[in-house]
Amino acid sequence: MGNYQGYQKYQDSGVEWLGDIPEHWEVKHLKNVASITRGAILRPVNDPSYFDENGEWLYLNISDVTKCEKFLYTAELKLSDIGSKKSARVLENNLILTASATIGIPIINKVKVCIHDGFIAFKEIKTNLFFLYYVLLNKSIYSAMGKTNTQKNIYLDEVKIVKIGFPPLDEQQKIAQFLDYKTKQIDELIRKKETLIEKLNEKRTALISHAVTKGLDSSVPMKDSGIEWLGNIPKHWTILKLGRLCDVTKLTGFEYTKKWETDPNGEIIALRGFNIKNNQLILNDVERITSELSNELLRSKLYAGDIVFPCTGTLGEGAIIDDDNKYHINQNIAKISPVKNIDRKFLLLSLCSKNMKYQIELYNSSGLQPVLLIGTIRSLIISIPDFLEQKQIAQYLDKKTTQIDQQKAKIQEAIELLKEYRTSLITNAVTGKIDVSQIAIPSPQKPQPQKG
Repeated sequence: MGNYQGYQKYQDSGVEWLGDIPEHWEVKHLKNVASITRGAILRPVNDPSYFDENGEWLYLNISDVTKCEKFLYTAELKLSDIGSKKSARVLENNLILTASATIGIPIINKVKVCIHDGFIAFKEIKTNLFFLYYVLLNKSIYSAMGKTNTQKNIYLDEVKIVKIGFPPLDEQQKIAQFLDYKTKQIDELIRKKETLIEKLNEKRTALISHAVTKGLDSSVPMKDSGIEWLGNIPKHWTILKLGRLCDVTKLTGFEYTKKWETDPNGEIIALRGFNIKNNQLILNDVERITSELSNELLRSKLYAGDIVFPCTGTLGEGAIIDDDNKYHINQNIAKISPVKNIDRKFLLLSLCSKNMKYQIELYNSSGLQPVLLIGTIRSLIISIPDFLEQKQIAQYLDKKTTQIDQQKAKIQEAIELLKEYRTSLITNAVTGKIDVSQIAIPSPQKPQPQKG
């Protein structure tokens, strides 16, 4: 994507995180280039008189910002005139920064908004708006506030006194145009690669769904399953409810409310829904319980060969347990223990297939957060061949999905490298480590309104 030269002469900025800056740049506190204010909490919280779906002022939440790219045009909530007067108003074409929970995301508001105390607003900006946007997009700046991406809050007084290196206004504009142009190129490459991953995911899902409902031999006689969404299946296959093949249980409400107690030093990992993804256990954030509690709750204790299957939230995921006395299910996860002659990998792939997800959507008992009752899980329909064919299908899918997953991993690695390059490019441009003044850049296009 090109190698860029630095400036000819530099000076010590006197700012640790900033380092040397071009000799003609000037170091200023952020408070000297903008009026910086924090949002306000609406009191009392959730007063219905504060909100009006036809209101002129949008009420910004962190989720509205995380959906956007650079410009904000809309938000889920709108305030009444009463609500907007009690909140912190920010007129169009100012800069807003997330300052709690998900920190360090800047956005330029193209509409009138009101902000709560999870945001910091930059108004009356005396520098190039877009240069300032990229300055705040540079994650290095937050080290000057003692903050990292994992911390939860940015304080207004710290933001005001952060020192930034500022070039002349015409050079700020040039840097902003350069970054607009280059980040757009990078983002388009990332989107293309993400589209490839989506297509591979679709291919993977279709491959699994076909194999676990139609088998591997297209020449075998077929029969009508009698189930509209399932269609024809091999003539020698059997259709059964999951409860006929497995014991299905979970941690009951009484056991959870009366006995459940986590212990950071516990020997047993208590699995939650987000610990199960893509047929694997994800163990970078786990709760623990003691062995004594796990042994007391034997019905929900996990053993090698059991399948864990979330029944609240993200449905249609699952994983096979490989060890005894290592895991336990937390609330809202089903424990599925095969009791008949069934290959566990075949069963897991069937549980995560497209047809099974169709059933899950059909039986979902909640219009809000997706929920599957244990009785419903026991009623899920599965079509199966004999044990040997199950094993053959599982081995075939294991080989094919591994190939697809390896392709996805390579693409994801390329995406991460592009993201790292994007971050590095922004940092180097706004801190003067590269000189963009002599680089030819196409004329910028006006941003088009978009949802976000």
